[in-house]
Amino acid sequence: MPKPCIATLDLEGVLSPEIWISVAERTKIKELRLTTRDISDYDELMRHRLKILDEQGIKLSDIQNVIESMPLIDGAREFLDELRTLCQVVILSDTFAEFAKPIMKNLGYPTLFCHNLEIKEDKIIGYKLRQKNQKQLAVEAFKSLNFEIFAAGDSYNDIEMLKAADRACLFCAPDTVKKEFPQFNAVETYGDLMSEFLKFA
Repeated sequence: MPKPCIATLDLEGVLSPEIWISVAERTKIKELRLTTRDISDYDELMRHRLKILDEQGIKLSDIQNVIESMPLIDGAREFLDELRTLCQVVILSDTFAEFAKPIMKNLGYPTLFCHNLEIKEDKIIGYKLRQKNQKQLAVEAFKSLNFEIFAAGDSYNDIEMLKAADRACLFCAPDTVKKEFPQFNAVETYGDLMSEFLKFA
């Protein structure tokens, strides 16, 4: 009897637009456009972001207002709804619970594992990682429970998750990531992403 399957998906860039790019566009602060597609060290990236927020006086509520107005990527909800009829789905993201709620509502509240911000009077003063390398470790934990894992992501911080999975692919990844990790098939549409999953299933 085949093992049951879990699909683990990144959130930003796979199902929703990048939050920080949307914030950069709203605030006109170019430096906030940097994401894990550009900087592989997550701590370095977050220190950079928090420094800019402090310097510019940008509050948590300002960012939440941007997120409230963000649409999903076209076709994301339909893809996720179909995938959830075929297997369990867990979103593994390096975003924060304080950011993700409107996105989860638009996606029909799938399971999300992410991190938390440290907030004081509407100011973001720090962040707490659920666990370092949480995406990889979550996949390894699911496998230890006798699940087979299909994974999809788009950025450097997804690579260890993809490596740990039984089958994985890149979705709408930048050329730099695709060139650096040619062992993963790279797809650009939800139809092709579903085809990759069905090969596995």
